Amino acid sequence: QVRLVESGGGSVQAGGSLRLSCVASGYSNANYCMAWFRQTPGQKREEVAAFSGFGTTRYVDSVKGRFTISRVNANHTLSLQMNNLRPEDSGMYYCAATHGTWCLLRPGEVFDYWGQGTQVAVSS
Repeated sequence: QVRLVESGGGSVQAGGSLRLSCVASGYSNANYCMAWFRQTPGQKREEVAAFSGFGTTRYVDSVKGRFTISRVNANHTLSLQMNNLRPEDSGMYYCAATHGTWCLLRPGEVFDYWGQGTQVAVSS
């Protein structure tokens, strides 16, 4: 059974930095895709950054140049370094992963497993 456990998050002033981490368990290899999503009340969940099973990444335009997604396959860990945070980055951040373990991160990739979420609050 796949399980995702997030850590990090918190409150910070605009311009500050935070780092999120997610540890996955239940996989037999590391070629699944992982991603960070965020959601604010009343809004659709949005993919912020994603990492394929083979090293490629993608970012939503609003975070390019400020956020960096990284992954350590040996311990099934995904991280998101968030710099120069803005109030509009606030929200609940979720770690997600695919069921498929040969994941190339196609457009519209479906993520099957989700963490419990960690809150990020950026004040102006």
